[in-house]
Amino acid sequence: MEIKTAIFHSSSGRLNQLPQEFTPEFAFVGRSNVGKSSLINMLCNRKALAHTSSTPGKTQSINLYLINETWYLCDLPGFGYAKVAKTQRSTFQKMILDYVTARPQLDHIFVLIDGRIPAQKIDLEFIEFLITEKKSYSLIVTKTDKGKQKEMALMLNEFTKLATSLEAPKPEHIMTSSISKKGQVDLLAKIATLIADKNKKVPKDK
Repeated sequence: MEIKTAIFHSSSGRLNQLPQEFTPEFAFVGRSNVGKSSLINMLCNRKALAHTSSTPGKTQSINLYLINETWYLCDLPGFGYAKVAKTQRSTFQKMILDYVTARPQLDHIFVLIDGRIPAQKIDLEFIEFLITEKKSYSLIVTKTDKGKQKEMALMLNEFTKLATSLEAPKPEHIMTSSISKKGQVDLLAKIATLIADKNKKVPKDK
């Protein structure tokens, strides 16, 4: 897949404010400061499509970007630490859970995890939630240019052990770097495959 157009569509704080047509949506979510905005900009070959910041918690709503006029990239608020009030963090958490569980247009969730550090409890808990809810997801390892191969392998093994304990398939993962654009082709190919698979399931008019 080649991204030819990437346009900011809308920013919403509630599910009922989101578009109601059944355009495929692919959500990107992760802990605050995991590098989500940088990854989105790299994926779309844009320098400032998604706003990056040194302050964790910059994304505070559900941001939709219309890609190639055919699907939405959904930028969800970061979970975990963020320099905002606790009540606001609680709102973000509910916003994420409501979107994941109640948004029929959602096709797949890309969960970003930091390749520089061990598996975090909150990441594992979120993956357990997705597995329990039977949601389609993949792991996106960010900042791999700054991580060590052995440590990243150990970190990914924690997610595999979790999935195994829940009798779920081994999580698919894609290694990325916003600096070198590593993983861009693989990530776009994954989205293209998901769209193609969905189109196969849509009944043809007789």
